[in-house]
Amino acid sequence: MREILSDLVAEQQFLDQFLQQVNLKLWDKETPAKGWSIRDTISHLADYEELAAAVISGDADLERYRSASDLDVVRQEAVEKGRRMRPQDVIEWWRNGRAKVVEPLSHMQASDRVEWITGDVSAKTLATTRLMETWAHGLDIYAATGAEIEDTQRIRHVCFLGWKALPHSFKAAGLDYVAVRVEVIGPGYAKWVYGPDDAPNLVKGSASDWARLAVRRVAPEDTRLKLTGEGAEQAVRVVQAYV
Repeated sequence: MREILSDLVAEQQFLDQFLQQVNLKLWDKETPAKGWSIRDTISHLADYEELAAAVISGDADLERYRSASDLDVVRQEAVEKGRRMRPQDVIEWWRNGRAKVVEPLSHMQASDRVEWITGDVSAKTLATTRLMETWAHGLDIYAATGAEIEDTQRIRHVCFLGWKALPHSFKAAGLDYVAVRVEVIGPGYAKWVYGPDDAPNLVKGSASDWARLAVRRVAPEDTRLKLTGEGAEQAVRVVQAYV
């Protein structure tokens, strides 16, 4: 757990420090995601940190999320709450939620199970989802402010989560899952490989492309990923690392 939690905290602190430099006049500027502003985006992150904390403590009302016909309606409640708050208060809301997740996770084993919206997951996977959401929504904020941010090796967690979510992504798309191997090159020419060696379906290329595809920030045709096999072509169309 030490590695993923260290990277999670680093990703959150990076975005937090960036926000301190954002002019308050830009807090209501629209981002590329769902028409949300920067304020809305941090409100969503804060809300989901509180949900994750409640999951760990066993106090979460997950049925509210699982039974919702449209999760965006549920998410919008947190967005509306944030719109009634000052930017710094929204940040403090997010900080408090983060602390209530990281601290208890630091006392857990990576394999410990906790409930989540999609079913029970390992403690490590829950931590990875928090990093993935922070990174993905950070991309929206950076785009809204025109900032150019270099990827770090922390995106390997997003790459992994995208591959791990493929069975669920295929099912959600009404497709039969087939084994897919993902081979990507990250910052510093690090190579990350996921999936069986003999998989007939291969996605190969840039970790930045695969990670952004996994969080639906780019379309398959906007990447340089090389695909082998029909399953790989299906994978890049349906992959989704988040709920």
